[in-house]
Amino acid sequence: MRPPGTGESLTHESAGLHVTGAALFVDDIPSPPGLLTGRVLYSPHARARIRAINLEAARALPGVAAVLSHRDVPGENQMGPVIRDERCLAEGEVECVGQAVVLIAACDDETARRAAALVSIEYEPLEAVLDIPAAMARNALLGPGRTMRRGDPEAALAESPHVMTGELSTGAQEHWYLETHACLCIPGESGDITAYSSTQHPSETQAIIAGVLGTRAHDVVVEVRRLGGGFGGKETQANHVAAWAALLCRAAGRPVKIRLSRDDDMIITGKRHPYLTRYEAGFADDGVLRALRVELNADGGIASDLSFAILERAMLHADNAYYVPHMSVSARVWKTNLPSNTAMRGFGAPQAIAAIETVMDRIARELGIDAAEVRRRNFYGGEGRNVTHYGQEVEGNRLEVLFGNIMASSSYAARRAEVNRFNAAHEFTRRGLALTPVKFGIAFTTTFLNKAGALVHVYGDGSVLVNHGGVEMGQGLHTKIRNLAAREFGIPPDAVRVSATNTSKVPNTSATAASSGTDLNAMAVLDAIRTLKSRMAAVMIHHFAGKAPSGPDHPDGLLDQSLAAEIVFKDGRVCDRRDPTRRVRFNEAAGIAILRQVSLSAAGFYRVPGIGWNREKGWGHPFNYYAFGMAVSEAEVDVLTGAHTVLRTDILYDAGGSMNPATDIGQIEGGFVQGLGWCTTEEILRDAEGNLLTHSPDTYKIPAVHDIPRDFRVALLEGFPNPAAVAGSKAVGEPPLMLALSAWLAIKDAVSSLGGHAREPAFRIPATNEVIAFAADALRPPRVIPEKPRASLTASSPGTKSSSREAHT
Repeated sequence: MRPPGTGESLTHESAGLHVTGAALFVDDIPSPPGLLTGRVLYSPHARARIRAINLEAARALPGVAAVLSHRDVPGENQMGPVIRDERCLAEGEVECVGQAVVLIAACDDETARRAAALVSIEYEPLEAVLDIPAAMARNALLGPGRTMRRGDPEAALAESPHVMTGELSTGAQEHWYLETHACLCIPGESGDITAYSSTQHPSETQAIIAGVLGTRAHDVVVEVRRLGGGFGGKETQANHVAAWAALLCRAAGRPVKIRLSRDDDMIITGKRHPYLTRYEAGFADDGVLRALRVELNADGGIASDLSFAILERAMLHADNAYYVPHMSVSARVWKTNLPSNTAMRGFGAPQAIAAIETVMDRIARELGIDAAEVRRRNFYGGEGRNVTHYGQEVEGNRLEVLFGNIMASSSYAARRAEVNRFNAAHEFTRRGLALTPVKFGIAFTTTFLNKAGALVHVYGDGSVLVNHGGVEMGQGLHTKIRNLAAREFGIPPDAVRVSATNTSKVPNTSATAASSGTDLNAMAVLDAIRTLKSRMAAVMIHHFAGKAPSGPDHPDGLLDQSLAAEIVFKDGRVCDRRDPTRRVRFNEAAGIAILRQVSLSAAGFYRVPGIGWNREKGWGHPFNYYAFGMAVSEAEVDVLTGAHTVLRTDILYDAGGSMNPATDIGQIEGGFVQGLGWCTTEEILRDAEGNLLTHSPDTYKIPAVHDIPRDFRVALLEGFPNPAAVAGSKAVGEPPLMLALSAWLAIKDAVSSLGGHAREPAFRIPATNEVIAFAADALRPPRVIPEKPRASLTASSPGTKSSSREAHT
């Protein structure tokens, strides 16, 4: 049951600060005395042996406080978050362009740059591996492969009336958070350090800093007020900048700040994993899948990072919204000489879902059935069709209701007929229409991470301070939690403040990731609040009865809960439901509790119940619940140039009982547009030496205003609360990104019309203008231009040449 008052559209708690420029990010924190500027000197080679390093000239430069190489790391020269296979500073060999080799701390940026120019490093270039095919040719695996299997796909494929094979290439994607990586480290007494880091995972950043410094976690405090965007790029890779800043801070004994420039940020950091996916699908005459074999190949870069967890989620989403009775998924991560690829919104699911949506699209084209209908026929649902290929039942299945509603609200059938008429009348401009669903599992697939902590204080004046382990990065997490706390205590939201996330207040937290920030942290906050309410209620029972507890049993007797349920927190007051005249203001109740020596500080904790699975067997119940959504997009394409416009997108999303519809709709819109960039314009390009060519906004094209659908309609499915999460809500962070595949397939549908939908366009992700134009050219029938009769030669006019020039023209 939803707590009263949730579900309202609320202004983001930092909105006023953002629009006035008063919101503090790491680079806005006032400079402490003695602040040094940190700089990272990184490898210019994709792979090379380090023959020699000379730092003496740089160290001798006036204004330079520290110049460090791997020899100067006092602890472990490692920053791998799961597998210890990524050096903090290169040692012996560099493995990618952008790998950190030397750190510099100086009085200002200009001095740091001059010092960098004085560092002498002798490299011996070596052969590099720069893409998945090259890594596969060398059998360059980062670790063992994985498989999941249900039924007998080989036998089912052999018996299927139709079988298709193919492969899909999906490219990398830059996170392009507005705030680049940054960390300010301030030394304290006895060697402790406070790090103000732009990180999605403060506890892990704390552990990595402690590891490289050779100290313990209690000597390191990490604090995060807010991020200027994360999208997964600051889940593990914020650790790098934090570790570098901490090393310089320790060596210099002074505060150090590193803030990467946009170019350096893009060169140094990893991206969304490129995937090469191969598939073999068997299906019946009605388009229903009988068997599917999927092979996922991921480009991990130089180290593991989170590649295997990402690969796992890709495997778990290779079905998307479709029941496949016989299915196998094999997956491998390949090592290349690129920066370690990392988490990004969707965490492997977009790459896998793009593959099965390609299969659905091809089935429809081969059989001549509308693609939306093929998808509907394959949805999970019905007797014996509601268990995934890894053994989890698809509970709370919303696919059919979403499909029925969006087919009607988008006028899909009428618009499909109109698209066909338009294409029949236009040769060089074509339109396409596509519907795609998403089914996205909510939880960390590493089960122990599904937990959260909180610490809540009530002060004597009735104000409340909430601390929790989640990180605010624009998604509205703090806004939802502040409102939830206010409603639980029955006080206005301005009486509640959510503090900066701090490892000294809430320890051992999980990353704010996997779309579970609210699910986990709000429940931990609720746990703490309910403890406090029970204490205050017990106090007020005694107070209203005119009793002052005393004796050796105090405070246990005071906290007797037998009558506490009779106390109500509402409208800024604490009341006895049995006698409405017995009431005091919330701040008075807090003061009474303090006078009676009752603690108004409580820790909260939550772990997701009932989930877990056998990772080795690929079987079990890894997710707490599923989020569902559906989109219909219409696109127009200039088939000569590949230029395209998304004319309209309709999205219907299952957010359960939304805790803040305005924020959730904003997340859906933003996720879709970010997915649209991945599918169409955002192309990562490198040269033959591994240098990133697209490392700034003038060479890397994120969606702009004109790329957003001209008509953009987003709605939340109503009337379906989620019993598995706080306030009946559902996660919204990642699933909407996959709905952008509807626009990608609408563009493909437009190109396909050139061949009468009889042939498959050669498509990949991103479908840039070039990809679209070449695909269209391959399908467009050759034009036969009738030859005009050659003009007869006539005598030239005086002062002119013959008419041969005219005939040539």
